[in-house]
Amino acid sequence: MTQPITEKAFDPIALVMKLHSRHDAAGIRAFLHDQDEAKVADLLESLPSRQRQYVWELIPSACQAAVLEEMDDGVRNNLLEDLPEASAVLAISAMDDDELVDVLESVSDELADAVLRSLSMDERVAIEQRMAWPEDSAGRYMDTEWIAVRADVTLEVVARYLKRLDELPPYTDGLMVVDRAGYYQGKLSLRRLLTAPDDRLVLDVMQADADKVEVRGLSEDWVDWFENREVESLAVVDADNKLIGRITVGDALDIVREQADHQVMHMAGLDENEDLFAPIIPSARRRMFWLGINLMTAFLASWVIGQFEATLEKVVALAVLMPIVASMGGIAGSQTLTLAIRGLALGQISSANTRWLALKEISIAGINGLVWSVVVGAIAWVWFQESTIALVLGCAMIINHFAAAVAGISVPLVMNRMGIDPALSGSVILTTVTDVVGFMSFLGLATLLLL
Repeated sequence: MTQPITEKAFDPIALVMKLHSRHDAAGIRAFLHDQDEAKVADLLESLPSRQRQYVWELIPSACQAAVLEEMDDGVRNNLLEDLPEASAVLAISAMDDDELVDVLESVSDELADAVLRSLSMDERVAIEQRMAWPEDSAGRYMDTEWIAVRADVTLEVVARYLKRLDELPPYTDGLMVVDRAGYYQGKLSLRRLLTAPDDRLVLDVMQADADKVEVRGLSEDWVDWFENREVESLAVVDADNKLIGRITVGDALDIVREQADHQVMHMAGLDENEDLFAPIIPSARRRMFWLGINLMTAFLASWVIGQFEATLEKVVALAVLMPIVASMGGIAGSQTLTLAIRGLALGQISSANTRWLALKEISIAGINGLVWSVVVGAIAWVWFQESTIALVLGCAMIINHFAAAVAGISVPLVMNRMGIDPALSGSVILTTVTDVVGFMSFLGLATLLLL
């Protein structure tokens, strides 16, 4: 019986690396010609540094800035630092202002100075003004391209004006309404523009109370508006309510992705901008610190075990069963820790609901601890035919589940209040608590009941 023929999935990474091994620059250029900037950026992020730099040099210079804007910061910075300065400056200087600011603050001072020197005086002033806004503020993310109209004109005039334009700026769901001096008055949605009578004034149909963001407002204050209020753009105003830019849903999505990367990577003690194919020595150095912290906590757990050496020598079964208590507590605690960190990131936890959340997690720990203590106790009794060992194991599991719940909810809250990112080291502290409490409760109860 013949097997059905299936088309093998296309692997652009394998193709480009194969072409690179053949030094087939023409083949790589032909492949890149058919890809958009986002796909080329994804490809570069998936290549080792030597192949990455080779492929970069084959990208048309007119497209390089757009590719840089799509790349993750860590990969982008490693690539730029490896390029000749003239090539890096040429690509960076063509980037959009908001992306350009990010690059200037992350690359070496020498390269940043070279980029600034390459800009015109007006461009340099605009960049320096944007860099003056607080980090993570609307002023850093805002787009300076928008369409504004006045409130005293008819919709017919606005429609004729729009028809003379080549295209609308991305994420344009409405037009900004300003007075003659540029002060923000509201927003005219495209839906109302298309459906309302042509002789109506903008003033009659605009949203006078449309949402706006103060230029110094931090992203945590406005990023959720795009989901909750279903808008694609928000006006950015200065302290005097003058329109100076707009924030788009694309900016909000970038922030949400950065926050998600931050949470996931920092749970492992890594930078969210970690380059998968970064050089070995810098990568090892970045990971070394938290491995050292984890080693110290492991020695602490080993020291606790060492205090019960006599007990372990007399009852060998304890050494076999001991890892179960720590492991179950660690898993239970990590579940609570993950939920707490997520709640903090989404702004769902406050002083008003912390007590209720803690009681909920402790109650869950009690239920799960009781159920699984019965299960593992029964298994231990069948295995070793010793009811006291089963009792010790079950009681230790219940104790460690409670400790895991308390640590899982309190560690992120305390660290957040101290200004420390709980995603960065919360798991290390939690593991220490569940290991120490698990071993001490198990071996301590065994010492009391078996010896």
